[in-house]
Amino acid sequence: MKIDLMHSIDYYREEFLAYLNSKIETKEPKNLYAPITYILGLGGKRLRPVLTLMSTEIFNGSYKDAFNAALAVEVFHNFSLVHDDIMDAAPLRRGKATVHEKWDINTGILSGDAMLIKAYQLFENYPPHVFRSLAELFSETALKVCEGQQYDIDFESREDVTIPEYLKMIEYKTAVLIAAALKMGAVVANAPDGEKDAIYSFGLNLGLAFQLQDDYLDAFGNPETFGKQVGGDIIENKKTFLYLKALERGSEKERKELIDLYSIEPKNPAEKINTIKEIFVRSGSSENTKKEILRYSEKAFQVLDFLSISEQKKELLRSFGESLMMREV
Repeated sequence: MKIDLMHSIDYYREEFLAYLNSKIETKEPKNLYAPITYILGLGGKRLRPVLTLMSTEIFNGSYKDAFNAALAVEVFHNFSLVHDDIMDAAPLRRGKATVHEKWDINTGILSGDAMLIKAYQLFENYPPHVFRSLAELFSETALKVCEGQQYDIDFESREDVTIPEYLKMIEYKTAVLIAAALKMGAVVANAPDGEKDAIYSFGLNLGLAFQLQDDYLDAFGNPETFGKQVGGDIIENKKTFLYLKALERGSEKERKELIDLYSIEPKNPAEKINTIKEIFVRSGSSENTKKEILRYSEKAFQVLDFLSISEQKKELLRSFGESLMMREV
């Protein structure tokens, strides 16, 4: 009988960071590789690579066999951040200058391109059948992330965005990479196809809950613990789930006020933020958003019943999901 010897999330994170640091090198030409070293060294929760390592052991593989797949996920995630920051003209990433600010836009584009190629190269360390499965999953995921980003850009200039469209956008932009990170671990561990699909579904629903919670916390989070400026989405007039639900459920007066407020950019946005938050509460949008977060979380946890793994391992996944959803409100 096999005894489950799973590690803690913190253990996987430390092991991954040690591996990441052993692989980062700034070679020539420095202006191509220094930005890669820089962005990978900026920190972050390392959520996605940790999921890959954890998933490998859940399906009875060794997490050490998953280091290259986990690193590919992290390199790709950071590549997308470098290019997103250029598109958003963002000056800061995790409190530090973005790559294009520290160097320039051309360097950011080129270093990002190199990161995407590096991510694919990491799969070459696996046997042919594993390489093919990982590369196919990765290509499908990467393309969806790009599609999600394009939908997000398109929505900025559209006034007719629907809730299903918004959910598809956050699924592609955020949730699919969390789902793929988990499935990659199952691929490395040679898990049965049904198990791979189930762990992907778990990650997808958890990723949707995570992004909806991010929307909610952006408006109603505690500034000291949220880690970002509260009200940032409102300042940028982003059509989040909260906004779309308020339009759907609000009175005619509330809808008109909301649309008017989303068309202005005051120098001091405090009053705008407070008024919009009041509309979110009055219309029932904030309560609906919390219910939707719970719905997707529960959908994720229901998937665990279909996994042929021990209760201890299911509990680890459940605990991880709960810890992800217990950010400070």
